[in-house]
Amino acid sequence: MKTDSFHLLGQRARLGRYRAGAARALARLKQQDFVRRLWERDASLWSSAPAVQEKIRNRLGWLLAPENFQRERERIQEFVRAVQRAGFTHAVLLGMGGSSMCPEVCRTTYGVAPGFLDLRVLDTTDPATIQTCEQVVALGRTLFIVSSKSGTTTETISLYKYFYERVRAVKGEAAGENFIAITDAGTPLARQAAERRFRDCFLNPADIGGRFSALSFFGLVPAALMGMDISVFLSRAQEMARACRAATPLEENPGVVLGVILGHLYSQRRDKLTFVLDPTIASFGYWVEQLIAENLGKLGKGIVPVEGEPLGSPRVYAPDRVFVSLSLHGRRVPARLNQLETAGHPLIQITLRDKFDLATEFFRWEVASAVAGALMQINPFDEPNVQESKDNTERLLRDYRASGRLPEPPVLLAEKHLRASVPAGLGSKLRSRSGQNGLAALIGRFLALAKARDYIGLMAYLEASPATHRRLQALRLALRDRLHRAVTLGYGPRFLHSTGQLHKGGPNNGLYFQLVATDAVDVPVPGEPNSFSVLKQAQALGDFGALGNKQRRVLRLHLGDNIAAGLQQLAVAFRRALALQGRQTRRPHRPSAKRRKR
Repeated sequence: MKTDSFHLLGQRARLGRYRAGAARALARLKQQDFVRRLWERDASLWSSAPAVQEKIRNRLGWLLAPENFQRERERIQEFVRAVQRAGFTHAVLLGMGGSSMCPEVCRTTYGVAPGFLDLRVLDTTDPATIQTCEQVVALGRTLFIVSSKSGTTTETISLYKYFYERVRAVKGEAAGENFIAITDAGTPLARQAAERRFRDCFLNPADIGGRFSALSFFGLVPAALMGMDISVFLSRAQEMARACRAATPLEENPGVVLGVILGHLYSQRRDKLTFVLDPTIASFGYWVEQLIAENLGKLGKGIVPVEGEPLGSPRVYAPDRVFVSLSLHGRRVPARLNQLETAGHPLIQITLRDKFDLATEFFRWEVASAVAGALMQINPFDEPNVQESKDNTERLLRDYRASGRLPEPPVLLAEKHLRASVPAGLGSKLRSRSGQNGLAALIGRFLALAKARDYIGLMAYLEASPATHRRLQALRLALRDRLHRAVTLGYGPRFLHSTGQLHKGGPNNGLYFQLVATDAVDVPVPGEPNSFSVLKQAQALGDFGALGNKQRRVLRLHLGDNIAAGLQQLAVAFRRALALQGRQTRRPHRPSAKRRKR
């Protein structure tokens, strides 16, 4: 390769001065016979420990999913026909993380075909969102998809308990007819499905991990219910799977080449992977964010996925970015992408023939993350730091059952609607030494803790309403444009199953703002003393504690009982804080004219 690009199967990487290093990394994989060993499930690619290798071998079933699930296509399609004949008009998927991401992508990308089920994805414990969902579906004609690999996911099972009781109030003991399960064999959910006579139970292969399950029952059953042609979808995935096998020359292997690029750029401190997606496929960012964050954020290492961030001018980006553009053939690509390349940022461009090519992207990125993990010397198939937040949440709920209340962290500052808290040990670093004691000054001191190449994470345990999202996106862009830092935005508890692993297991290079509020409405969890609001609060507090235990820099901001007023006050405080920060911010790095020449 004599150019600065890798260009294959709709994928072109313009790497500039990083191309030679990526080519050397690819050559090392060739010497290791990496691709053959990948397809033979050689777990020594990621670990030398026998116990870890055994676990990895039991997480590689995704490699054969496109081929194996073509054989399940007729069963899925017959199930859909039976559901249509039974008169169902809506479907609600109850799931979290890998069990819900692909269905969400499919719903927003492909829509619902005439005559098929109007599907909604419910992956939250926010009571207002749950209440809204219940109000827009007819319970008697709604099919509930309870989707959980383990069959024990707290949010999913709580949602199932609630909607089962709501349907039973309408249909009595026949309520099970309105439910199906997607889970592994032998799980508590599989047993519930049999005991309560669910309409069906799809048992997924146990060797497919949650975030690798897009091309299995977890993704395909909801997609078929919406009227997607899953035969075409799987055929496209098979195309990519064939292209990623050992028979393909390594330099032409799209998944491996992409993974090598990500791994090499990480070694060069380009670790903010920023997605620029065509609006018609923008929701793919939800899925790939989880894949990258959970696969590659552990052992103090990590690639930070940045999705949903509108494209800015080159001057607002620091030299830690890698840009990935996904576009559809025939649609205009933002002109600013060329400006970013000129400014010295690596740029990966992927062009899809049509929307069905998203199936190729699911597989391409699964392979790429596995390859990048090997280069980074981490195991991409586990999630060692997710459990701590879950354990904290369960402990807090036990405390609630005993005392009827949740413990709140000490308040560092209270101002009008807002209350601010930080983990123990961080408060002393944020005390004013200049007599400035307001919220804006506190936020300014917190932002001043940032080091070079740090990023900012907005973690909102709020209803993701359009108005709230607009306000948070405006805040996000203000932070990026003034501070020249990557800024992520996630809604809790959803992000706990996505970027949460990176926050606690990756490098300590994030400044996190946890945004919480008092819920205006509440919904009970049947059979439990806590409501959904209490569960959501416990999840936020549990993650706050886990971040503090990892010495992460986190500022918790309670917005009070009026989210709109709290966000307005917050916006003013950030504006004032950034006005002060901006005077001290250095201009972003720009490569010299000599370096830009190739």
